[in-house]
Formats: sequence, structure tokens, C-alpha cells
Amino acid sequence: MADLITIDDPDDPRLSDYIGLTDVELRRRREPAEGLFIAEGEKVIRRARQAGYEMRSMLLSAKWVDVMRDVIDEVPAPVYAVAPELAERVTGYHVHRGALASMQRKPLPTADELLTTARRVVVMESVNDHTNIGAIFRSAAALGMDAVLLSPDCADPLYRRSVKVSMGAVFSVPYARLEAWPKTLETVRAAGFRLLALTPDAKATSIDEAAPHRLERVALMLGAEGEGLSTKALMAADEWVRIPMAHGVDSLNVGAAAAVAFYAVATGRPES
Repeated sequence: MADLITIDDPDDPRLSDYIGLTDVELRRRREPAEGLFIAEGEKVIRRARQAGYEMRSMLLSAKWVDVMRDVIDEVPAPVYAVAPELAERVTGYHVHRGALASMQRKPLPTADELLTTARRVVVMESVNDHTNIGAIFRSAAALGMDAVLLSPDCADPLYRRSVKVSMGAVFSVPYARLEAWPKTLETVRAAGFRLLALTPDAKATSIDEAAPHRLERVALMLGAEGEGLSTKALMAADEWVRIPMAHGVDSLNVGAAAAVAFYAVATGRPES
């Protein structure tokens, strides 16, 4: 059972995991280095625990103590009860959902490990917006994608904003980093995947015509908002595919495009 500890000093060192949560550059450097991430809100905290992440501590405003009582009673980690004003001073913003937890990261699998069993894979290049990362993971989980592979410069899926937008779906879809980009795309192809690059380019095949759901193994490549996939990534693909647009719209944002493409990839997928 966790200890419930009331804290009224924003400089208390026990709150160090929660300092400056709105400072993106600080958290980008600090969280992976220290092996932690922040889960925000009751549902996300519960989903992180269900996914096997160990809790380091929890930070609650008073009204959330009863809501989270079962978790408090189950975890050995300390639980800090603070006033909302103190939480805002420590974190840098008003914690609307009233519950934060510092969780311990788990070692990432390798791309080879994921490719052994996966059949529908998302490959992201330079997607460095945390909201887009979270939205893509949520769609990937909902629409049956098996794994996500990230180029070295993609944003951290476990950053607080990504976790929150995904509603904890980042815990449901395994992911790995691809190094030596885009050379490591050959590893994906060697594992039996057909690399489909999603692009609005007019030369691309309509995703309906490409019929990715009929392929045994598919790796769908997505680029950053605005820039899209790099020339090197496009050249490394086996085929370019596009989502047909109407009413003069040239493209969707990457989060919406990902959801449409995942549905096309997964619909009618062969049974295991």
C-alpha cells in the first residue's frame, strides 16, 4: 500500500519528477535520460499500469484521492497530495484532470523483434509534433496496426502530450526506433514487408487500387506534417500511394491521413 503524503512546499525535492512539465526541451532531454514519463489523468494512469509500467510516484489534488483510492492501495510508490495551486506552480500549468503519475519506462524492443511477428507496420519519418504522434498511435491501436517504427528524429511517444492525446494507446502498440535512416528501411523490406509511402503526389497510386489489405505484410510510411516524406524515404519505398481527395483539397493532416490509410491497410486483412 502506498503512503499518502501531503506536501505544501513547491520546492520539495520529492516532487522533482513533475517540475516544468510544459518545458518541452527540458522534458525531452530529461525523461528518456532518467527513464521516466508522465501519465496524466485517471484513465491514462490506469492504462499505463495495465500495460505493465511501474509507478515511481503519483501527484494528486485532494478531490482525486478517493477516485484513485484503489490504485493508492495497490501500489508501493509514494502518493503526494497537493493543493491545485501548488501543482500548478510545480508543473507550470493547471492540472485539469487532477491526477499525475511518474512512471518508469521499459526497455524498447528492437525493430527486428517487432518485425518477426508483425504484419501491419507504421513507419514514421520526422514526425516531431507530439499531438500528431499521439493521434497516430491512437488510430494505429484502434485500426489494428501491429507495430510502429520511428526514424531517429521522431518525437517521443511517451512525452506527456503524446500519451494524453493517444488516451494511453501508446501503451497498446509496440514501437521501436530505426537507426541509420533511411538505410534501415532495408531491414523492413528484408523481413518481407512491402514499403508503401503515403504521399499526395499525383503520380502515386490510389490506395484503393493498391489494395494494401490484400498484401501479406505491409509497412505504411508517413512523413511529418507539411513536409511529408523526404526524397530519400520516397525513393526507398516500393510504391507510392495516395488518398483520393475531393473539392480541391490537396491533402489531409498527417493524423487524419494516417487513420484513413490504416483502415485501408487493415480492412479485409487475412486471418492469422
